Amino acid sequence: MAVNTKTIGLSLGADLCWPACYEEIVRRLKLEIPAGDDAIRFQIERLTVEPFDLQQPCNYDIVLDRLTHWFAASREWIKKAVLLDGLYVLNNPWSLQAMEKHTSYAAMMKLGMPVPRTWMIPPKEHAPSADLKPTLERYARLFDLGSIGRELGFPLYMKPYDGGAWVGVTRIDNEEALRAAYEQSGTRVMHLQQAVEPYDLFVRCIGLGPQVHIVRYDPSSPLHDRYKVDFHFVDGDAWQLLTDTCLTINAFFGWEFNSCEALRSGTTFHPIDFANACPDFQVTSLHYHFPEMVKNMVRWSIFCAATDRKMQPCLDWEPFFEVAKRDLPYRERLHAYANIARQRLQADAFAEFCHTHLSHLNEVVWEFFATDFARDCVHQKVTSLFPAHEVEQFTEHFWGLIQFWRKTEGERLGLT
Repeated sequence: MAVNTKTIGLSLGADLCWPACYEEIVRRLKLEIPAGDDAIRFQIERLTVEPFDLQQPCNYDIVLDRLTHWFAASREWIKKAVLLDGLYVLNNPWSLQAMEKHTSYAAMMKLGMPVPRTWMIPPKEHAPSADLKPTLERYARLFDLGSIGRELGFPLYMKPYDGGAWVGVTRIDNEEALRAAYEQSGTRVMHLQQAVEPYDLFVRCIGLGPQVHIVRYDPSSPLHDRYKVDFHFVDGDAWQLLTDTCLTINAFFGWEFNSCEALRSGTTFHPIDFANACPDFQVTSLHYHFPEMVKNMVRWSIFCAATDRKMQPCLDWEPFFEVAKRDLPYRERLHAYANIARQRLQADAFAEFCHTHLSHLNEVVWEFFATDFARDCVHQKVTSLFPAHEVEQFTEHFWGLIQFWRKTEGERLGLT
């Protein structure tokens, strides 16, 4: 029997906790997956940043990328490796580079999702350019910002069209506040978006391959307390709607690790922020939910590596648009979109693979998150972010929430 070793690369920045947990869990799984007369094993390496020959071979079968959205050198290496070497990477690097929040809003409006009404406004200031003066003199038109605000209705939100980490986001309650926020927006191109009010639920749906983890979310809380530990906050129908929404967005843009935020007003969930193709993956924010996300990453990455899943560098939107043309009720239309997504994400094959080869993952992860190794991962991440006098307090806080996860998970699996 020959052994075929699949190499999984981790393209990392400031990440500390999840890579160490991921590596140790894969090691503890002791995987040797049958493939005909042979067997597949796995090894993990962390990518380095250094000069590269465009034609040098790529040693990885799959890369889990955490840098493409902001670090150009790693992004360009990944793009070269996809094109020349057939590398598989979770999020399409071209789509991630090109598809900012503005594009995602427009695309999902095209599919009929209830995205709040949104306007784009020209920047208040402009970077110097030789062509700037004639361009503005010939084509820029005076506009009444107040009338746009009145058209949308207050309250509304002003936020950068390309978004990111809530930077530059301002809640606007009246025309005076709108003009003040615009004066301070500088050279940013901004969106004005209707507020969804009143709303009674804010959720974040984190998609990883065909897996969707749904969390009640509170962006007004401190970062360490935004992901709530809450159960049964949506019923089965709402859970399916949110899952279908997240899968549709992710498959449309070629993103396999992306989060979607939505607000519930009445019976409608309004997607408000869903171009997050490098979502939060730190124990210091995910806490209770962190083990599930690590588990989901292990499942999807092992499946992709073992089955030689092929990268699709070009996006194909036409099947979604064909569904959009049909005169279907919204839920039926969304379900049809999600079926396209599930097919592209090989949901059935993935489920069978996990059942056959990763049935012991739940127990391995449950046992791992009781170890000193896991606690040290938490401590290292806390140490990197919190002031020294708070390190022990927050290490115990996050570790306690993980132990609560072990309690609930152990009860679910019959391990306690």
